[in-house]
Amino acid sequence: MKVRDAMSSQVLSCAPEDSLNRAAQIMWEQDCGCLPVVDAEGEVVGIITDRDICMAAYTQGIALQGASVGSAMSHPVVGCRTEDSIAHVEQLMKERQLRRIPVLNDLNCLAGMITVADLARSAELQGLRGAVSAPGIAHTLAGICKPREHAAAAA
Repeated sequence: MKVRDAMSSQVLSCAPEDSLNRAAQIMWEQDCGCLPVVDAEGEVVGIITDRDICMAAYTQGIALQGASVGSAMSHPVVGCRTEDSIAHVEQLMKERQLRRIPVLNDLNCLAGMITVADLARSAELQGLRGAVSAPGIAHTLAGICKPREHAAAAA
């Protein structure tokens, strides 16, 4: 199974110069917790999550209207391609502890997103016949959720 078979292709994005308020508004209206950040040329240059917005508001001590997406986004981007295997994406998710990965085209422009939820839906639809399985999803999720080394060292 390929990424293109499981990914969401209808994905909204924001720009680095957008305010954190605008990113939060899009997330609220679209019921999502993550947006790819796309520059003027259409290249994916970062990712912003609802948690990034909250932590930026706290650490920067300013209102969401006063801070840019670029000041809080995660970069560089860990992405994948439409032709990558699901196994490759699961490995990326486990290694990098990511729940969502942007899918990029050959120009590094946004083609979609693939999430743990997409993998779970694929596993449910395909049952035991598919490349995505419930035990595989459980293994991926366990890898994503394990404590990070720096968090354990600080405790």
